[in-house]
Amino acid sequence: MASKTKTSEALKVVARCRPLSRKEEAAGHEQILTMDVKLGQVTLRNPRAAPGELPKTFTFDAVYDASSKQADLYDETVRPLIDSVLQGFNGTVFAYGQTGTGKTYTMQGTWVEPELRGVIPNAFEHIFTHISRSQNQQYLVRASYLEIYQEEIRDLLSKEPGKRLELKENPETGVYIKDLSSFVTKNVKEIEHVMNLGNQTRAVGSTHMNEVSSRSHAIFVITVECSERGSDGQDHIRVGKLNLVDLAGSERQNKAGPNTAGGTATQSTGGGGGGNGGGGGSGGERPKEASKINLSLSALGNVIAALAGNRSTHIPYRDSKLTRLLQDSLGGNAKTIMVATLGPASHSYDESLSTLRFANRAKNIKNKPRVNEDPKDTLLREFQEEIARLKAQLEKRGMLGKRPRRKSSRRKKAVSAPAGYPEGPVIEAWVAEEEDDNNNNHRPPQPILESALEKNMENYLQEQKERLEEEKAAIQDDRSLVSEEKQKLLEEKEKMLEDLRREQQATELLAAKYKAMESKLLIGGRNIMDHTNEQQKMLELKRQEIAEQKRREREMQQEMMLRDEETMELRGTYTSLQQEVEVKTKKLKKLYAKLQAVKAEIQDQHDEYIRVRQDLEEAQNEQTRELKLKYLIIENFIPPEEKNKIMNRLFLDCEEEQWKFQPLVPAGV
Repeated sequence: MASKTKTSEALKVVARCRPLSRKEEAAGHEQILTMDVKLGQVTLRNPRAAPGELPKTFTFDAVYDASSKQADLYDETVRPLIDSVLQGFNGTVFAYGQTGTGKTYTMQGTWVEPELRGVIPNAFEHIFTHISRSQNQQYLVRASYLEIYQEEIRDLLSKEPGKRLELKENPETGVYIKDLSSFVTKNVKEIEHVMNLGNQTRAVGSTHMNEVSSRSHAIFVITVECSERGSDGQDHIRVGKLNLVDLAGSERQNKAGPNTAGGTATQSTGGGGGGNGGGGGSGGERPKEASKINLSLSALGNVIAALAGNRSTHIPYRDSKLTRLLQDSLGGNAKTIMVATLGPASHSYDESLSTLRFANRAKNIKNKPRVNEDPKDTLLREFQEEIARLKAQLEKRGMLGKRPRRKSSRRKKAVSAPAGYPEGPVIEAWVAEEEDDNNNNHRPPQPILESALEKNMENYLQEQKERLEEEKAAIQDDRSLVSEEKQKLLEEKEKMLEDLRREQQATELLAAKYKAMESKLLIGGRNIMDHTNEQQKMLELKRQEIAEQKRREREMQQEMMLRDEETMELRGTYTSLQQEVEVKTKKLKKLYAKLQAVKAEIQDQHDEYIRVRQDLEEAQNEQTRELKLKYLIIENFIPPEEKNKIMNRLFLDCEEEQWKFQPLVPAGV
């Protein structure tokens, strides 16, 4: 794969704090978090602090307080990353935090209200608006949606959403999921429909911390392929992949139980992060889910700690499905943004501190993003080649032309994946011959067949029928022919008519396939009001300039604070001994306060490690109990010969590091 190398860049980390909830206010919980938006700092005060203990301060690339808007986060932090994806980079946005701190709200928001839409719907609008304004470029956009529930990967867009999928690794393309479905989408409406379908089957449930809590890690993957003619006269394809990750909440198990004794799992009913539906599972599932979630997030923390430390030669990506899928996003070929979501209430102090430390470590990770240029396995190139082949066949038949768009019903169509794709997953797409008026700016008119094609074919067939009928009548009236010759000639005419019908069907199928394939390719720069388009471009540029200016101001203020401290240390001239005593006493107090803060931090870290160890021991004890129960069942209820049969079928899958069963019937038999 040809690629343009780029110097490494740090993982971008921002923090966001939600307001106090009514429940927290009613319970009398005080606010312990303060956000300095200008300096990009978060200050956390310990509600149980000893007298004189200083609050803890963390600095990030940006912080967003309770009054921040969804658009602020997107325009200042996420928009540049989406622009990079459209240029051919890989990008990842993920939200991390305790349950109930606003991860799903940040990522998805409220879809029906434009000002409350989160990162994902704003990214949809951004991508298709960019495509509609592009010039001399051809795009193909496809989407996949998956979740990791209790360390099992599920395809949320599959007809069998509960089916477990396997992780595979390709030396050229990296980690991928076998048989993961992907949908080609042509506008915002279609890609939103894809996400809503997935949200209906995602695992959510009610816990003490949140009435609608995500009980799985969900990853929405958008692949944008762009074809553009280069200076060498050849078409070059760039492929950008965007991972939009909504992590399950981190919490201790005593806070993760069901909201009621009979708490049940629920499912969101689409449209972003809300809604309850029917569900399965009992309240007893909550501790098990929390255990799996915490183990997965612990593995993520270990990967981040190993990457941030710069001392470890081994990065434990294989410890969980989540870290394997995010391998490129953490220290690899991707630009990554982490949004740390925080709760401001005093009862969430431990969780908020843990989240802030996690985010603080993530700042030190260095990625090496590069443009993915001219990869071998692009679906866009396969589509272009197939369209060119179909076009040549239609031109050969003399049936290719143009016609205005006409309305028709939407249908779902399966399209074969290109041969270069690992394991040949099925790519599906909605083929629509019309667009809503609201989406016309996203979907320019494309060259398709003449509207008179079907009529011409019918007229041609009717003319041929009439001609054949006349010839048949002439044969019948010709008394010079014997009956056998007449019958033979009539059969020939019938055969010609049947061949004609088959030719018509073949041409119609060819034309339909051509239209279906071409409708999936998006070409910008057509059928757009130039004046309005330019105004929107100018507004977006202004917003980007303002966001960039805020970022520069924040960096300058942080640098000024550091320089002020250095300047104070360098000043060594005093007008009197009294002044020297006062200055040095002040400096000593400041250093002593820093020392106390470091000691408190060390103690907190020690306490945190003890808590993590206790959680791991609890999980280990639970697994040991389950293992003993299974051994008890095997020893007392399964005959030895059946046990031996099962043991003989076991083998270790080194790629997934799991024991599996060999099939009873060998493949291919």
